[in-house]
Amino acid sequence: MKTFIHLRIRGSRPFAATACLLLVAAAAMAETPGEWPNWRGPEANASLATGKYPIKWDATNALWKVALPGKGGSTPIVRNQRIYLTVPSEGQDAVLTFDLSGRQLWQTKLGAESKPKHQTLGSSANASPATDGKGLFVYFRSGNFAALEFDGTVRWKINLVERFGRDQLFWDQGTSPIVTDQHVIMVRMHAGESWLAGFDKATGELRWQQPRNYKTATEGDHGYSTPLLFQHEGKPALLVWGAEHLTAHDAADGKLLWSCGGFNPEGTGYWPAIATPVIVGTMAIVPVGRDDRPGQARIHGIKLGGHGDVTATHRAWKREDTGVFVSSPAAYQGRVYLLRHRGGVVCLDPATGKTIWTGAFPEGKGPYYSSPVIAGGILYAAREDGMVFAARVGEKFELLGENPMGERIVASPVPVANRLLIRGDRHLFCVAGK
Repeated sequence: MKTFIHLRIRGSRPFAATACLLLVAAAAMAETPGEWPNWRGPEANASLATGKYPIKWDATNALWKVALPGKGGSTPIVRNQRIYLTVPSEGQDAVLTFDLSGRQLWQTKLGAESKPKHQTLGSSANASPATDGKGLFVYFRSGNFAALEFDGTVRWKINLVERFGRDQLFWDQGTSPIVTDQHVIMVRMHAGESWLAGFDKATGELRWQQPRNYKTATEGDHGYSTPLLFQHEGKPALLVWGAEHLTAHDAADGKLLWSCGGFNPEGTGYWPAIATPVIVGTMAIVPVGRDDRPGQARIHGIKLGGHGDVTATHRAWKREDTGVFVSSPAAYQGRVYLLRHRGGVVCLDPATGKTIWTGAFPEGKGPYYSSPVIAGGILYAAREDGMVFAARVGEKFELLGENPMGERIVASPVPVANRLLIRGDRHLFCVAGK
């Protein structure tokens, strides 16, 4: 069902980034103001190189804010100056669309919502939408998986829970769909039968399914990360992190190209794969373990390429003194940025893993579940208790702004057209500020 609603808004008015050659599949979504086509942005590295973005604001002087019908953990995406996000709405899974002034354009409902397992930290709308520039692709905890046109019309809808059964994850599924030239990709990594699958973007038909099962320590096979696109020997490939293995697959049919293990040689339990890796040049930076527990954070640098089992040959470096748990790394101008569970920031050289500098956002009542983004040299980090921080990154860390939003935040900020979109539990905010 599609409805059109005009919401009154408060105070409304109407990268040339260094290209990562390995992400040529994203070239069709070249970085332009007003584009954020998936959870981690145009180059899947959570950064934009250009623009002048705000550093100081608060919820009372936002450019606009709109009330949302329900709580969701998904991050909005932006295409052609339109904002798309997934929400629960009156017991239904729904997609909302706004223009950049905050005016709601349409709402499409896709079927009954499945309530989250964990009411505080979970939601029925954790997976972020994705677009290939020709349509939208969305997934919900209920299993509702759909493609929509940009006017809200449903192109197709299937239910993955009905087809494959309920997942065996401790937390609610957070993996987002990604799109290739031919397919929309979904993965399920859990304690049961795990797989990677490609669905026809035009019809929703299952075109291929690749089993992905590895024996792990307790909960090590629980995966919430999102696959990445890269180039393997001149062809599009998928990089998947989960079940204590980094694997590469042919994007055309899911065929396994190479795998890398050895991330948990001690067999430590309760290391789910939550954070998504980031690719910088020919290196994948892979978060391992968890930094919400003392001494359990790890991060590895894995060289892309090869065939078969590359465990012994392609690990360039590893660190056992730093890492992340929930928030995914960002990459900007050849460096990697980690946002730690309690607000620490680490800038790394992706080639060597060596620390370039460290800094810290303020600790507070909540941890940092939201993943960081960087726009125009400003790193944004949202703390769960509703504070959003801005810091300049370059040769050192410089805290610039501390901005209260007044409600819980777990979604990642989205930079668009010199503005910042922030999704809270109750509202979607747009800030411009100073």
